[in-house]
Amino acid sequence: MFSWRRCIPVLVLVLASASFAPPAPAVEAAHRVVSIAQARTLPLGTAVTVDGVATTPSGAFESSFFDKGFGLQDRGSGIYVSVAADLGVAPRTRVRVTGTLRDSFGLLILVPDDPAAVVVHGRGPAVRPRPLATGAVGENSEGQLVRVIATITQAPAPDLPYGSKFAVDDGSGELTIFVNTQTGIDLTGLAAGRTVSVTGFSSQFDTHYEIDPRFPADITRCDR
Repeated sequence: MFSWRRCIPVLVLVLASASFAPPAPAVEAAHRVVSIAQARTLPLGTAVTVDGVATTPSGAFESSFFDKGFGLQDRGSGIYVSVAADLGVAPRTRVRVTGTLRDSFGLLILVPDDPAAVVVHGRGPAVRPRPLATGAVGENSEGQLVRVIATITQAPAPDLPYGSKFAVDDGSGELTIFVNTQTGIDLTGLAAGRTVSVTGFSSQFDTHYEIDPRFPADITRCDR
């Protein structure tokens, strides 16, 4: 079934005139590091600085997000960082980002004004995926690395040009798994009735929640 993914790239308007510069206290507040959980409670349009560990590679979801962004997570929560340039961020990279909170088709994202606002500073701990029931993947898990084990209820089907998708359910509610083209994940052999383990970025598109796997190893069959 065809779906309009993120067909319009996020547009960031930069006002260069000094007369529009925010007052000093606002600038200082924007550069004070807050937890991602706290950032997620703030209004859209707020400028924040967060620090965490990358959970997805740069550009892994480009075919449907139309950018070279990546997932970022701290101890309590996660968020998607939307950037146009490929900054070569890999999982376990520690990153500090200053940007503006935006909405992208229901998904909360953080948009830096320029690549210099994304600072890589070393290597962090491996982020373990949060185990969830399929019906529990939603607003509370959005932005985090999660894992479900469930039965395929709808076989993989192309959703061109964005990628492919299939649905799984462990009895708690059906969930979409969206596979972006850049991940190189081969869905051959997956069919309705198979049980699979799926790890990926807890995402949202429009009114539904989904998991976006990052690598071929993120989808494994459990019924071999």
